[in-house]
Amino acid sequence: VTATTSPNRPGAASALRFVTELVAWVATPWALAPHSVALAVASVVVLVGLPTVFATPGDKPRVMVPAPGPVTVGLVLLQLVAAVVSSWLAWPAPVAAVVTALAGLTVVLEVPRWRWLLGRDRTGQPRRA
Repeated sequence: VTATTSPNRPGAASALRFVTELVAWVATPWALAPHSVALAVASVVVLVGLPTVFATPGDKPRVMVPAPGPVTVGLVLLQLVAAVVSSWLAWPAPVAAVVTALAGLTVVLEVPRWRWLLGRDRTGQPRRA
């Protein structure tokens, strides 16, 4: 991976990140629906919509609204936290434990991408010191 090439390529990290996102998209509204259907719907809009709209140039092929790398990292962390917290609130402990392990492994595998993203500005160029 060069300084200008994103490590965001098909592979284990991308696959685990996607599976964790799917869990967040299912578990979060599941956990919120008994309290508020509106919050459940809003959670899906936030968890699916924000990462669809905001992305760091160079990390994804198409970017609707350019965002600096830290925003992309924050959106991934939001998905991971939502998956873990919501799974513990909505599902049996053994399932939530698997989700927690999945999220932990995702974090470990995401580190190279996050390092790359944290070095990007809004245009996708390396940050200048």
